[in-house]
Amino acid sequence: MRAVVARVSRARVVVEQETVGEITEPGLLVLLGVHVDDTADTAVAMARKLHELRVLRDEQSCATTGSPLLVVSQFTLYGDTRKGRRPSWTAAARPEHARPLVDATIAELRARGAVVATGRFGATMAVESVNEGPFTVLIDL
Repeated sequence: MRAVVARVSRARVVVEQETVGEITEPGLLVLLGVHVDDTADTAVAMARKLHELRVLRDEQSCATTGSPLLVVSQFTLYGDTRKGRRPSWTAAARPEHARPLVDATIAELRARGAVVATGRFGATMAVESVNEGPFTVLIDL
């Protein structure tokens, strides 16, 4: 799995002019991609990493502050642009493999006590955020 994690003061996801997920206080915006080789164990490990990642103010985490996360699936994180001008998507998991793992990551975050908002898997989404810092990191598992 791969995640782009941004510290935000607020963020939301809009689908067809409807807000489907939103955090209105400081937290993390997580763009989450699933690799073809990822498993349920990878989803659990990613949830733990996201929840305990100490990138909030004063090196705090969502686990220690109760700050929310907005998780948005994004297969394009596995686009390979090393050759040519068109990305290759061969490393990105197909939807039937990716969706259960995105859902498992979200479920594990919630089981850990995290407040989680989400986008809509497979939809064309408008993602809005107000980044703090800006502070953005890449997580590869």
